[in-house]
Amino acid sequence: MTLVERARTTTSPGGADTPGPRLLAEDLRLGYDGHEVVRGLTVAVPTGRVTCVVGANACGKSTLLRGLARLLQPTAGRVVLDGADIRRLRTREVATRLGILPQSPSAPDGITVADLVARGRYPHQTWLRQWGSDDEAAVAAAMVATDTVDLAERCVDELSGGQRQRVWIAMTLAQDTDLMLLDEPTTFLDLAHQVEVLDLLADLNEQQGRTVVLVLHDLNQAARYSDHLVAMKDGAVVAEGPPAEVVTEDLVREVFGLDCRVVPDPVTGTPMVVPVGRRGRRAVAGGAA
Repeated sequence: MTLVERARTTTSPGGADTPGPRLLAEDLRLGYDGHEVVRGLTVAVPTGRVTCVVGANACGKSTLLRGLARLLQPTAGRVVLDGADIRRLRTREVATRLGILPQSPSAPDGITVADLVARGRYPHQTWLRQWGSDDEAAVAAAMVATDTVDLAERCVDELSGGQRQRVWIAMTLAQDTDLMLLDEPTTFLDLAHQVEVLDLLADLNEQQGRTVVLVLHDLNQAARYSDHLVAMKDGAVVAEGPPAEVVTEDLVREVFGLDCRVVPDPVTGTPMVVPVGRRGRRAVAGGAA
């Protein structure tokens, strides 16, 4: 039985049917210029949950996200969106169901913030359906949510890295899809804005039922904000599941090569990774003496 077939027959512990994953990869292989990065990976994105993908640099996190979003053609295997091979779906159809914020997006020279955010509405435009009040409302709501309203008339290329990142997130929100894939959305943001963005994405999940997939470098943020954690190493999934089950000292050592202690987060109770490092080892040795 394939992963798609298993997903369609998933039942809850009480025996009732539960929604299967809308987005999944089966035996997926991805790479660049003949170099394979993702090797026969199978993973299902839980519907209506926040999933975080974590791992060391160059382990294949961003490559996986690009493959899931149909930005990268697989050399083998397939990505399934709503029961269909994503390669067989029309581009506009994919764009109205799935929004993607890649790691290093680029904007046309001279474009204003308002115009860039409005591009998130392009998949919803057709010859019969032109720009309307619902598009205006979606753009306005996205800019309010990302604190970019005051930037509306400024050129994107004049903004700081953190401001640009919030604008790109606003464009992704304006696309108004039930599935959102974001590759390191907190890059360039100060700590306060990192928390604001992650809180916003958590609210979209909790209040609107959106399925959110994030690539994050900060393991503690991933553990705090995710329902489902996927840990990768060398293009493969090492472990996945609830953060409380996945984030262990052995897992961190295997995936990141880091000696650490895992303790409860004092605010949320989720796993919190405390690196040991040389100074920590000296402190432990000094205490033992």
